[in-house]
Amino acid sequence: MTGTLARFLAEKQIPTPEDLYRAEVEGDIENVNNVLKITQIRVKYYLKVAAGKEKEAREAFSSYLTSCPAAQSVIGCIQIKDDLILEGAAG
Repeated sequence: MTGTLARFLAEKQIPTPEDLYRAEVEGDIENVNNVLKITQIRVKYYLKVAAGKEKEAREAFSSYLTSCPAAQSVIGCIQIKDDLILEGAAG
């Protein structure tokens, strides 16, 4: 998922090197009918963007999941919650 979002950001000329882009991921594992099952994945993306690029970053974020192979592989059985947190402007 992070790679797909990075690709969408790159298309908008928003760089995603390690010092500007990171993700924190958590998930829930629940007992469903006596089977342990991943039921939810939560991803918080942190991105530092140049002034004036905030709108483009949000546009990329709003559409990346529909093109993400990993997300589309599990979206029917695992709930995905994602959030983009824009931090102080880069460079």
